[in-house]
Amino acid sequence: MSPTSPEHTKVKQQNQTHSNGEDETPAALQHYPVIYSQVVQWGEMDALNHLNNVVYYRYAESARIHYLQALDLFESGAMLLAHSSCQYLRPVTYPDTLLIGLRCQRLGTTSMIIEYSYYSQQQQEVVAEAEAVIVRLDNNSEHKLPWTAKERSRLLALEAQFDHTPEH
Repeated sequence: MSPTSPEHTKVKQQNQTHSNGEDETPAALQHYPVIYSQVVQWGEMDALNHLNNVVYYRYAESARIHYLQALDLFESGAMLLAHSSCQYLRPVTYPDTLLIGLRCQRLGTTSMIIEYSYYSQQQQEVVAEAEAVIVRLDNNSEHKLPWTAKERSRLLALEAQFDHTPEH
């Protein structure tokens, strides 16, 4: 399965459960509408046998693309990454699978802040938190482009399903 395959991303359905009746989403990710699953590869370890810091940004990029695609936000504009940061809470080692929860923290006129929570299935806890500022641009002029009413509505409706309201 490639990192860009749809099997990696799940746009959660409200009250989604396992076949045994238990909620399949860790409590730490309950209010994140999109969960991106990423298998940690042995070759991504650093000299201390921890997941290399740059890999968190690669995972965030893949997860972010799926989040934006799930909301159909690429249909009439380009997305520019203006800022990103990551706080490492606990080291991740091979083997592991990370569940990365994504949600919109703040929705501006032409930008948004995406919040990430990296949950280790091996450790059963959040191991990193990150955020990214995305600016929407016109494909032709490369000027900032406001979100349409339809795009804003779609994003806010998805977030509301998981008891989360982005700042405005």
